This record gives sequence, structure tokens and C-alpha cells, in this order.
Amino acid sequence: MKYSGWPDPGELVVGKIDEIEDFGVFVDLEEYEDKRGLIHISEVASGWIKNVRDHVSEGQIVVCKVLDVDESSQQIDLSLKDVNDHQRSEKIQQWKNEQKADNWMELAFGEDVTGEQYGAIANELLAEHGSLYDGFKQAAIHGEDALERTDLDDEEIEAIVDTARENVSVPYVNVTGYVDLENPAESGVDGVREALQAAEGNGNVPDEVDLEVSYVGAPEYRIEVQAPNYKTAESELEASADRAVAAIEDQGGDGEYHRERRTDDE
Repeated sequence: MKYSGWPDPGELVVGKIDEIEDFGVFVDLEEYEDKRGLIHISEVASGWIKNVRDHVSEGQIVVCKVLDVDESSQQIDLSLKDVNDHQRSEKIQQWKNEQKADNWMELAFGEDVTGEQYGAIANELLAEHGSLYDGFKQAAIHGEDALERTDLDDEEIEAIVDTARENVSVPYVNVTGYVDLENPAESGVDGVREALQAAEGNGNVPDEVDLEVSYVGAPEYRIEVQAPNYKTAESELEASADRAVAAIEDQGGDGEYHRERRTDDE
């Protein structure tokens, strides 16, 4: 996504070096539509510079600090030397993340999405989460809840959530569900124990998934899953509950899966 406005002084921007002159370097801004900035030779590097080309080259991607913006003269003054290594690395990663999010928007809404629709959806994600990437990331983790305060319609929300869950990888996602296990049959407590062992996967849970079953209060048990992404976490949670319910029913008992903890008066 490219912004139609102007960068602000002090902002870090990503650009591609387009032209090198003795007095400085012209940079096409990658995040802004039809915007070009100038790095004066004194802002390319610290100290005396004999040859600008010893420090930069055409086509190079750089991170610059915006020094000044003069919209009337269409001029943006930039600095390369005022950006440290940490800022450069962080900004480049942020820019790459936004490029990923651009691709996800295309996956979610198709190549034929109009500029107007794209802009409207993007603005909602930006307003709620600060960036397209973070909007998709939160949708992967929290589903529709991450977008409930936006003005997006149900179809748009569904498209974003589905795409996010298919494509966004987050460090870890935690999900929790509950299963009620009752066994009036002769197997009694032993039958419940077998159902809990089935819920834990009997050693067959994927290595990247941490699954734990704990006692809440008869007949309720909590299933907690930690996984690399939302889709895997939800899948493993439901599979665990299904195993427990099937096992207790095989014992002649009853089982029921639910996402919220029961209260005493339910």
C-alpha cells in the first residue's frame, strides 16, 4: 500500500535510490505515491565525502529520516546519516511486513478489487490497528473480535479473518476450551481418566503444540492449547475435545465441548 499524502518531518521512510549527483542523491519513496526526496551530500554520511558513489548506488534500498517537507515546491529533504542500524533494520522489517499485507489484501479480495474499496478497507485496518500487517495479525489471533469496532461489513471481515488464519504466522497463539465429562457407567472414574488421556492425545500431539488438560470442577475440565498459529491451535483444541467426548461415550458416559467456562447456575 502506498500513501497518497506526504511524510512528516522526523519520520523514517524507505526509498530506492534513483539518481546520484555530485551534490546529493535522489530517492523514490517506496511508501508514498509519486513522492521523491533529496539526500544532500552532507546528509549521506558523517565526515567529508569525496565521492558520493563510495557510499550509495543506484537501485539501492535505503532508510532515510525526513528532515523537511515543502509541499508547495514538492520538495522532501532526507538524511541517510541520521538513521542508525537498529532503526534501519526495524523500518525495513516493517516495510516488508506491509508488503506481505498488500499481498494478503489481494488474496482476500481478489486482483480486481477497486482502488476505492481497497482504500476504504485499508483505512479501517489502519485506524484500528495502526497498520495493515497488524490488522491481519490481530485477525489471525482474535478472529472477528479484532475487527468488531471497524465499519467493515460481515463479508469483508470474514475475508480478512480467513486470509489471516491461512497466511499469518504469529509466535504463539493460546486458546482455551472446556469439556464436561460424566460417566454413570460401571467404569466410573476410570472411564473419565481414559477420556482425559484421549484428550491429551496419548503422545500424538504435534511437537510444535503444547496441550494441557486440567480439572476445573466436576464435571468440567479445561483444555489449553499453545500453537504457532490460530488455525493449528483451534484445530488441536477441537480434536482434543472430540477425542475426550468419543472416549467417554464409548464408556457409556456423556461428554460435551464448550468454549466458555460454566457458571454454577448454568
